[in-house]
Amino acid sequence: MGKSEATGTFEVRLTPAESGDGPIGTLSIDKTFQGDLQGTSVGQMLAFRTPVEGSAGYVAMERVTGTLAGRHGSFTLQHNGLMDRGAPSLAVVVVPDSGTDGLSGLTGTMEIIVSPGRHDYCFHYGLPA
Repeated sequence: MGKSEATGTFEVRLTPAESGDGPIGTLSIDKTFQGDLQGTSVGQMLAFRTPVEGSAGYVAMERVTGTLAGRHGSFTLQHNGLMDRGAPSLAVVVVPDSGTDGLSGLTGTMEIIVSPGRHDYCFHYGLPA
């Protein structure tokens, strides 16, 4: 299974959940992907912002349904993000064996590039023949 690359943009809407005034925020994720990956996703995020400017963390699970390389199905992305006094680190990986239908066996990692007014992705993935 060789690695391929998919690129494009996405729109995201984060909606705070009714979770009280605790220190950990809960948000719902709704995305629309354009480009080499066409589809939508829904997910849940847990986030924490420290009192130190630029330091925070989040984890999320996101279920994507769409078309990639002419194949339709669903898969799940797991996010682990940190900001360390403004220095970001983010790992977004396909949950093993989460692919369905035409995307069964999908593996990969996704880079998210945020710039003013837009979100881009670069998805490095593998699919069985």
